[in-house]
Amino acid sequence: MTMMTRLAAAIEQGYAWWLAVRAWVAVSRPRQAGAAAAALLLVVLVTGTGYGYEPYDPAAFPVAVSAEPDAPEPTLARLRARQRQLRARVSQTEPRGRYIVVDQTNNKLYLRDADTVLLEAVCSAGSGFVLRESGDGGREWIFDTPRGRFEVLSRIKNPIWRKPDWAFIEQGEPIPTKVADRLEPGTLGEYALYFGNGFMIHGTLYERLLGRSVTHGCIRLGRDDLRMLWASAPIGTPIYIF
Repeated sequence: MTMMTRLAAAIEQGYAWWLAVRAWVAVSRPRQAGAAAAALLLVVLVTGTGYGYEPYDPAAFPVAVSAEPDAPEPTLARLRARQRQLRARVSQTEPRGRYIVVDQTNNKLYLRDADTVLLEAVCSAGSGFVLRESGDGGREWIFDTPRGRFEVLSRIKNPIWRKPDWAFIEQGEPIPTKVADRLEPGTLGEYALYFGNGFMIHGTLYERLLGRSVTHGCIRLGRDDLRMLWASAPIGTPIYIF
């Protein structure tokens, strides 16, 4: 459309709107308002409103969407270097050779050699029971199995249990004054692996209770599993309890 054509169209449209306004003023009385509205509508239909409508083209309005920027190369390099350092530190803490793992939550004991499981046994760990001595100032014992890293400090064949004070208090018996009255053979089974502070891995007379948290803090094993552990865990064998 040329400039002259556009000018002529604008003049024609302006004239039409002027006629419409005159018609509205001429019939401004209420009874003639309907005729004025009809005249205005007719003019709009004939000449249009002056606005043009075209289909929307998304390509005409491109929207730039920026993707998540990649991490800069120096940042990636630092992260990879840090990852290598952490892996090296973890590898230094991994047990080497044979070691014992006790999962006291699930009452399971494992003898491992690196990643190979040599023995998986049902055991019994501490009950968590609290025993309080009667009377003012009475003592208190909590029968938990300790958690952490330990190692086999000594190995005892046919161990004899020297009953502590709490064993007599628990049974409601008087505490003996003679050491001989404290000794009880056979209770701990055929073998015991001592790992410190009075705690041992040992046998039991009550294998039916294995798999339950019923001990006073030691780890109990069945006879056959204890025999295999005894044959495979020398002094110095690490013990991990969690």
